[in-house]
Amino acid sequence: MGTIDELGVRRVINCLGSWTILGGSVLSKEVLDAMADAARSYVVIDELEEKAGNYVAKVTGAEAAYVTSGSAAALVLATAACITGKDPAKIHRLPNTEGLKNEVVIQRGHRNVYDHAFRVPGAKLVEIGIASRTAPWELEAAINEKTAAIAYVLSFTCAQRGMLTLEQVVETAKKHKVPVIVDAAAEIPPVENLRKFIEAGADLVAFSGGKGLRGPNNTGILCGRRDLVEAAKLQAYPHDGVGRPMKVGKECIAGLVKALQMYVEKVSKEEQQIWESRVRYIVENLNDIPGLESNRVFPDEPGHPIPSACLCLDGEKLGKTAAQVIEALWSGDPAIRVWDLDADRGVVKIVPTTMQDGDEKVVVDRIKEILNVH
Repeated sequence: MGTIDELGVRRVINCLGSWTILGGSVLSKEVLDAMADAARSYVVIDELEEKAGNYVAKVTGAEAAYVTSGSAAALVLATAACITGKDPAKIHRLPNTEGLKNEVVIQRGHRNVYDHAFRVPGAKLVEIGIASRTAPWELEAAINEKTAAIAYVLSFTCAQRGMLTLEQVVETAKKHKVPVIVDAAAEIPPVENLRKFIEAGADLVAFSGGKGLRGPNNTGILCGRRDLVEAAKLQAYPHDGVGRPMKVGKECIAGLVKALQMYVEKVSKEEQQIWESRVRYIVENLNDIPGLESNRVFPDEPGHPIPSACLCLDGEKLGKTAAQVIEALWSGDPAIRVWDLDADRGVVKIVPTTMQDGDEKVVVDRIKEILNVH
């Protein structure tokens, strides 16, 4: 019996995806071994961060990189770096930004529940456009002597249609010599995205380490321009800037590096076949149930190359609605968490990326049990 069981915490079959609320990703043996090795050693944290950053920069094509305590922390540090640069007097003033460049321009359609990360170091968000559309002139008009950065957010929770493209934003930003911060927390896979945004001209890019990369859940990556990454480092642990509370331990730094190495060299090449196999099993084994139509959906809603199993339930024929099936899955043992945002349309979506070997069989059996199908 492990600590989780001793504490009485339910174990979950994760068919939702690499969401932080469920712990991100399950770590591989190789990542756990790297973390255990680091845990048995004393190191100079600055040196470890420098060496780790050199590797991450090489993989992402950036000038420099820094391992953070999550993608939200990366956004905090990125914003702080754009406000203060390397000036120690400015660094130690944060979050007091009076008299400093402290405005971050963001398209209204890109606002989401995580954008407070830009405000933590004292920045003020300046919205442009409306929820469904931004015009190029609105970005031009918003930039002034107080502009510290432009935020560009890539997320299924944000609008993308009607928004200025990253290329448009970068073009305007470079004309005014204003840095662009890209929130790409959940943009892996595909593996090509590790380099895509830097190649598009972004000055700083934030990735989650605990989602598609399958590193520790409390890790992230900040990569980009060398001067800005170096400024971000001065804000963070083991230094005493605004990012000091966002500590990332030596174990997690080592784990993130190993996870990134494995993802680039091996995992990204194999994962698609594994996902397809899980989806195929679910679709084929549920498709003969009257009142339930199961289909493979590809890509996912944000456009990532991820297949999923989409179950369309006829509540009258089955005697149970999609919401009732979702609740029964969640209240069972083990608990099964599925995508529930479309339950009102009778849809249950099963995401294979965070399922473990054999989970697909458990899920199918449980659904049949709930629907009283034998």
